Amino acid sequence: MRLQFFLKEATRSIRRNAAPNLAALATVVVTLVVVGVFIPIVQATQGAANSVRSRVLVDVYMVTSAGRGADARVQRELQAIPHVKRVVFESKQQAFAQQRAQDPAAYALLSSNPLPDTFHVYPDNPANVLAIRSAITPTGPGGTTRMLDRAIASVSNHTDDTKKLLEVTNLVTITAALLAALLTVASILLIANTIRLSLYARRREVEVMKLVGATDWFIRWPFVLEGTIVGASGALLAIAVLAATKIALLDPLAGHWTLIAAPRTIPFVSLVGVLVAAGVGVSALGSGLSLRRFLRV
Repeated sequence: MRLQFFLKEATRSIRRNAAPNLAALATVVVTLVVVGVFIPIVQATQGAANSVRSRVLVDVYMVTSAGRGADARVQRELQAIPHVKRVVFESKQQAFAQQRAQDPAAYALLSSNPLPDTFHVYPDNPANVLAIRSAITPTGPGGTTRMLDRAIASVSNHTDDTKKLLEVTNLVTITAALLAALLTVASILLIANTIRLSLYARRREVEVMKLVGATDWFIRWPFVLEGTIVGASGALLAIAVLAATKIALLDPLAGHWTLIAAPRTIPFVSLVGVLVAAGVGVSALGSGLSLRRFLRV
């Protein structure tokens, strides 16, 4: 019975104070549309950065005279190095067939296979790739670089490129995380501020209720429910805008543009849940917390 009373009071208050509530509703809609667009963009950016980082590896080239025994020994040594996730062996025959498929004319002139057996060493974390390379090519007592095993001819020397790649992808990930945090804080402050202005216009109503003996929670509940209704309505309108944009614009383009179809982002159903929870939660909390200053009579 009391909940029904509070709901009736909340809906009556929404009708009676249409202008402030419309301003709060518009703020929620615009903010959640921006958040709904920004979340997939951040996820796609981080996914692209992680995809690039996952291709970072160390190539170990064997001497051309290395046999199966040497290959097996080196593979065990590589797998024993800290932070090595897996080691993939590529025989000289496989490498030759792959290169010949890419450039048949050039490789048709060769009378023998000049390519060595190769190990592709994948790190457990891209940040550890340089440490793995250092372990394969340790520095000797005189400061000279030597190989981990005498059967290893060389190791891929892309140290500078790897450092730049890791720095750029780290920067992209950190920037995306900071932007997401700033947008979240800005969204909360914007919605809460709009609700606070709406409540400020009705502070006399709160003061009168307080003076006639109403308890704090008796006054607060209609405002919290009012904020919940406004937040839920704003979230549903934002979802409608995003859904219309997705159906009318993104889905037709996804069939023709790989850049749009490729990134794996949050499912739309999950995004709907996030936006509804954000709209309702921030609006309800904003109403309840902002009302505290007007309850001190």
